[in-house]
Amino acid sequence: MIDRERLRKLFPHLAREMEEGGSKVHIDQYRREDAERPTGRRWVGYDPDVVDFIRRCETVEQAEEIIGYLEGRGEITAEAAAELRRRLREEGLKGLGDRKEPDFYHRQG
Repeated sequence: MIDRERLRKLFPHLAREMEEGGSKVHIDQYRREDAERPTGRRWVGYDPDVVDFIRRCETVEQAEEIIGYLEGRGEITAEAAAELRRRLREEGLKGLGDRKEPDFYHRQG
């Protein structure tokens, strides 16, 4: 625990506010405002899908491995996996979109 004198030396403005009992602000006001204010980060809460993962691949083999993994976990159906494999065979990686470089989501904001 910190004593009052040390608090005053380390945090003079905070100590003064605490001693003077400055204005009271209800925390729920901040929560409400925060919920309504956009974060400025476009991808917050975004859940990438199989195509997002494939678009990070450098080779078709890597993409096929991802498809097999997600199919095995039941995250995509056998039909969806077959369709993705067909597209990879016919169109290659570019058929699913441009490659997403590392830090794609951070750079996009």
